[in-house]
Amino acid sequence: MPALPPLPEVCRLSATTIRILAGNPSSFTLQGTNTYLVGTGPSRLLIDTGEGRPSWLSALQRTLASESATVTTAILTHWHHDHVGGVSQLLSICPNTKIYKAEPASGTDQLDIHDGQRFQVEGAAVTAYHTPGHTTDHMVLVLEGEDAMFTGDNVLGHGTAVFEDLETYVDSLDRMRGLFSGRAYPGHGPVIEDGRAKVAEYIAHRRGREEQVVATLRTGGDVSPTPTSSSATNLGSTPMELVKIIYRDVPEGLHPAAARGVVQILKKLEAEGKAVVDGQDRWRLVTTDRSAL
Repeated sequence: MPALPPLPEVCRLSATTIRILAGNPSSFTLQGTNTYLVGTGPSRLLIDTGEGRPSWLSALQRTLASESATVTTAILTHWHHDHVGGVSQLLSICPNTKIYKAEPASGTDQLDIHDGQRFQVEGAAVTAYHTPGHTTDHMVLVLEGEDAMFTGDNVLGHGTAVFEDLETYVDSLDRMRGLFSGRAYPGHGPVIEDGRAKVAEYIAHRRGREEQVVATLRTGGDVSPTPTSSSATNLGSTPMELVKIIYRDVPEGLHPAAARGVVQILKKLEAEGKAVVDGQDRWRLVTTDRSAL
């Protein structure tokens, strides 16, 4: 990925939304995790809490002071540390905040979120939707007044997202596409002005990657349900071998993450009866010999 454009630590994105960076830039978090302060009155909604870095807490405190506001509700889009790690820091300055998260962590005071739940503060209202795939507990939030969506890590401002389950993830993207028509406020990276188009782009990208995996496997030869001499000698490809071909223009440091995505594609193909794997994690396509038809 080319060098990313800098983002300001604190930026007002609209009349109701302020983005505060979590102060944790990296190759996986981009310019850092985005946290969002939502509303216009003295009681605000916070979406995600970053990792709890001192710079984030300081920026949040300055922003709340300038807005003469406090946080009364916080919503965590999913369980990853760079989105939930700042909860204790938030509570240190806003101790009465109610923390909401789907599938709440045990031993905490977190409150569960149900699909379609609505949260309202002065000047803004959001509705939460369960959109698993990146993680099982992933939620997105639609900002009613702007017809915008806080997409969490399902859709990013740069590049593409990783996921735990490909089919579930694509189903969630398809659902997201029908829930809004305005901006996307991602968990990482800049605002996406045409959010719905970006979601559609993500769906097309995932389908394209699957086609690339199939095409790359095909160049190594197919294996039929009853192997012939030619198919039996095909050694197949490991996920990392596929990555080195398909993602050859991507820095090697990102190849392990890409390999996890390739494994998800391979498992999907296996479930559909289109691929098989041996004990050495070598994958091959399955074809049916129709020459006798």
